[in-house]
Amino acid sequence: MRVCVVGCGAVGSLFAANLAQLEDVEVWAYDLSREHVDAINRDGLRLSGAGEVVGRPRATTDAGELPACDFGIVATKAMHTSAAVEATAAAFQDGCVATVQNGLGNEEAIAQHATRVIRGTTFPAGKLLEPGHVQWDVKGETTFGPFEPRPAPQEQIELLADACTRAGLPTQAVPDARGPQWRKVIFNAATNPIGALTGLTHGRVCEDIELRRLVSGLVDEGKAVAAAQGIALDQDPEELIDHAAKPEVAYDHKASMLQDVEARRSTEIDYLNGGIVRFGEENGVSTPLNRAIWALVKGLERSW
Repeated sequence: MRVCVVGCGAVGSLFAANLAQLEDVEVWAYDLSREHVDAINRDGLRLSGAGEVVGRPRATTDAGELPACDFGIVATKAMHTSAAVEATAAAFQDGCVATVQNGLGNEEAIAQHATRVIRGTTFPAGKLLEPGHVQWDVKGETTFGPFEPRPAPQEQIELLADACTRAGLPTQAVPDARGPQWRKVIFNAATNPIGALTGLTHGRVCEDIELRRLVSGLVDEGKAVAAAQGIALDQDPEELIDHAAKPEVAYDHKASMLQDVEARRSTEIDYLNGGIVRFGEENGVSTPLNRAIWALVKGLERSW
């Protein structure tokens, strides 16, 4: 099996390094950072923290170097999905392309360039410490399922899920992955921007009574939008939020949006709270809290 990870930042590196441990999987990594790619090819891709791994995928900044792949795993920021998949599409002409990204709309962007698409969501998280080295902060499960308009065959989804599980990233293949996806979207939209706006880690957001009340209000709006679409969440996002706030889980974890704000990079707010607002409008559900948070983070970005 040949797999290409498209976008080898923190999350992409978790998949690339772990999958590269398997003898029956050939892993390629496509990323635009020349320093990161050079470090991977020279020294391997190192993970430290929640797991100590050194993988040796073949890394490149040139999409033209990619061979035909059975699977793509897209792990770019949501705003880069379309450009990244368009650049690498030739490698997946006969393969399936999965997303493990945050937010809403990634599958639709992938489907513009790929014929077999896998809806995915993942909870492992980390941060890039230096080229070729990622700190693995949080472990968790991944879920794959068909993207309904352009679905990958279920047996292919199961094949990819099995490889990820054997590599140390527990993964389920399910017939409908919308529930896990929306649980993660609601979780992220309710917590990440609050951390980004306040500078607080996940646990410190949750231990503040007023901020935790705001988090619950954002969750309630997200649940209402999901319900209006007939999507059954596989778990209450509130339970996940409280679980992640535990010291041994993600109390001290800086969400990716806070990392982006500290680095003054564009955030994924348009695909999280902005996505909930858009789906809410389409389904007649009011989302004033998500709209306000969306506006605040966009305003913060403009201040730079």
